[in-house]
Amino acid sequence: MVCSAITLSLATVAGVISVALLGIAFGTDNWMYIRVDRKQIQEDIASGAGSLSEADQERFESSGLFRSRTQGLFRTCYPETKPKGVELYLSPVETYCENIDYYIPDEENLTKSFSEERMARLHMARSMIALFIAAFFFVFVAFWTGVTGCWRRSPGNIGTTAALMLFACLFSAGSMGLWHGVQYYEQKKLNEAPFYQSWPPLAQKHSHAAFDWSYFLAWVGVGCSFFSFLFLAIASCCLRSERAKATEVAQSQLVMPVYPTKSSNGGYGPNPGYAYAASYSQPGPYYSGQQYAYNY
Repeated sequence: MVCSAITLSLATVAGVISVALLGIAFGTDNWMYIRVDRKQIQEDIASGAGSLSEADQERFESSGLFRSRTQGLFRTCYPETKPKGVELYLSPVETYCENIDYYIPDEENLTKSFSEERMARLHMARSMIALFIAAFFFVFVAFWTGVTGCWRRSPGNIGTTAALMLFACLFSAGSMGLWHGVQYYEQKKLNEAPFYQSWPPLAQKHSHAAFDWSYFLAWVGVGCSFFSFLFLAIASCCLRSERAKATEVAQSQLVMPVYPTKSSNGGYGPNPGYAYAASYSQPGPYYSGQQYAYNY
């Protein structure tokens, strides 16, 4: 009883934390922080240490490429200064953002002109979102099977919940792996705009990318979902053990104990011979005048 109660409590806490962290990471825009030192770029241009083409000089104020920004799964936001030539909107946390285009649907058929590597990056990005959504679906189903299992104290339902949490863990971890694959393609494989290899040398030199807090929350959420699966699996084993013990106790209570009795002949159990003899040795009833019946 104690084993299942403790493990179920730990599994519930880990599951709730996992859902909360994954949900926050999924909806926020702080997976990657790209810091651009605009002042240093201007100083390099003024000192002759570097230069920008005429097109890049025109984009210096109007493009987000030369602005510090945060990048999430759905938006790129500019928490410090915003570019002038980009259509932006206020996000729920009051920062100016623009959407990341996944080309769903691709009404203008723009992806037809993409290279194979850019299409591979796009497919990974789409799959990343799909795996996250699938992980949330498994957690949603696991909630109902878990409630039913706790109410009925059913090892089968708790085991099913553990399997669902394992799927949620694997799908969310797979989504994180695809996110890293997207970042690798953007920084190392693609040499076309708007990706890193196509940036001007000065922008590459004075731009520094780092993982942000949403990224770390996502990985902690993946870890918590794994611990939730682990505790649920242990709880299922504990419930099976407790149910087996309860069945043994119930069966042992149905067995009626038989206590032997010691008879007068020194042995145990009844003595049929003694009982037969005793039945004929008892004097019968006497009637008035019976002693004179045989004198006639």
